[in-house]
Amino acid sequence: MKIVIVGGGAGGLELATKLGRKLAKPGRATVTLVDKNATHIWKPLLHEVATGVLDSGMDAVSYRAHARRHHFHFQQGALCDIDREARDITLAAIEDDRGREVVGQRRLSYDYLVLALGSVTNDFGTPGVAEHCIFLDAPRQAERFHQHMLNGFIRVDADRKHNTKLAIAIVGAGATGVELSAELHNAAEWLSIYGLSNLNRDSLAVTLVEAGPRILPALPERLSGKAHRELTELGVQVRVSTRVAAAEPGGLRTAEGELITADLMVWAAGIKAPDFMKDIAGLETNRINQLVVKPTLQTSRDHRIFALGDCAACALSDGKNVPPRAQSAHQMADCVYDNLLAISRSRPLRAFEYKDHGSLVSLSRFSTVGSLMGNLTRGSMMIEGRLARIMYISLYRMHQAAIHGWLRTLLLSISEKVSRVFRPRLKLH
Repeated sequence: MKIVIVGGGAGGLELATKLGRKLAKPGRATVTLVDKNATHIWKPLLHEVATGVLDSGMDAVSYRAHARRHHFHFQQGALCDIDREARDITLAAIEDDRGREVVGQRRLSYDYLVLALGSVTNDFGTPGVAEHCIFLDAPRQAERFHQHMLNGFIRVDADRKHNTKLAIAIVGAGATGVELSAELHNAAEWLSIYGLSNLNRDSLAVTLVEAGPRILPALPERLSGKAHRELTELGVQVRVSTRVAAAEPGGLRTAEGELITADLMVWAAGIKAPDFMKDIAGLETNRINQLVVKPTLQTSRDHRIFALGDCAACALSDGKNVPPRAQSAHQMADCVYDNLLAISRSRPLRAFEYKDHGSLVSLSRFSTVGSLMGNLTRGSMMIEGRLARIMYISLYRMHQAAIHGWLRTLLLSISEKVSRVFRPRLKLH
């Protein structure tokens, strides 16, 4: 049996790792993971890559090395077509930074295909956003923001006479926008320690813009309010009930015509599946390009194609879809794993059941808030402070354990602690 998984995010990489151990190692299947990048970074941490708290060069997982260790194959490339009749996919050619072809277009055959392509930021067609705003969908974009941020702080530090500020506007007050807002203030403080001595809290002006009535709508209102107050105390200007009508070279234009001036703009409002997914190979998709799936996570029009994570539209009993979170991708990967094993053993497939374990949001080292076990209690168990921070860190450790095992994860944790003795607390280049 040939299994091809497209997308090496949280769900795709965990699925490839488990199938490699269970089916590929004993020779019961050939498992191939496809991704357009060479390395993996857990997407919820991209805001830390953007501010330099996390060094993607040091902390990324190499797909090739990981594949070798866990008995599956890896092919680098971007999906560009699916032939359902021939049961194969087409990968686009890979080019270097000079536009020269490194590897030509290729075709991979499959018996079962898993699409775990994740999501990209949805700009809702807002004029100027694609040209003037930075998205945080991939490490390369996060690193681009990081370089712009460093250059901006260096410029502010050098301009001692005019008391200039680095103005950063963030659209979207979900987890990414809120966490980035707090992490920027942490980065400014560390940069002042590492030689930019003219920087202080007044050197940074962060504006967080949200179209809805409050930030963090996924959290209970009390915790949303607490996070709002924490950000305000840090110096973040939080603008709720403010719709952005356009992005311009000098800032964001609101629906009321006001210009929110900014040197750097980040768009983190809403998600969609990649545009090329729209009706790909005749598969059913929704208005944000997600693949419509049955309860078994097989696509509605082809039982040999599964979809999981942010690119899958899986309906819940209340009519809503499974929310686009890392925990959703993790749970879906487990379900697809069980169903592929069931297929290999000619057993019935199981339906996916989403369990809401709550949400946690980190305000850098300043605070952490969240709710736990939302599916087990009426409402949620609200937590904050040190306990919430421990739980937040444990989410990443659980992802590491899923792909590396607990022993290797423990060693990685120790290694990170030791490296802090030699590495700066912030990436400075």
